[in-house]
Amino acid sequence: MNPVSLQVHLRTIGVPPQRGRASAIRQLVLQAPAPAPVIAKALGYHDKTVTRLVTEAGGTWGR
Repeated sequence: MNPVSLQVHLRTIGVPPQRGRASAIRQLVLQAPAPAPVIAKALGYHDKTVTRLVTEAGGTWGR
């Protein structure tokens, strides 16, 4: 299964993939012992994006 077909299936059953992905990353950065930029690099995201998600989730990691 490729990302596009998975996205189509998720939308068909009423799951918004973008919000689900952001929620999963928020939960990961709150639980993981690694700082946000390390997680961002591992997942292929920009460090500022993941740092913003940490802040939105109530995390205390700042830099």
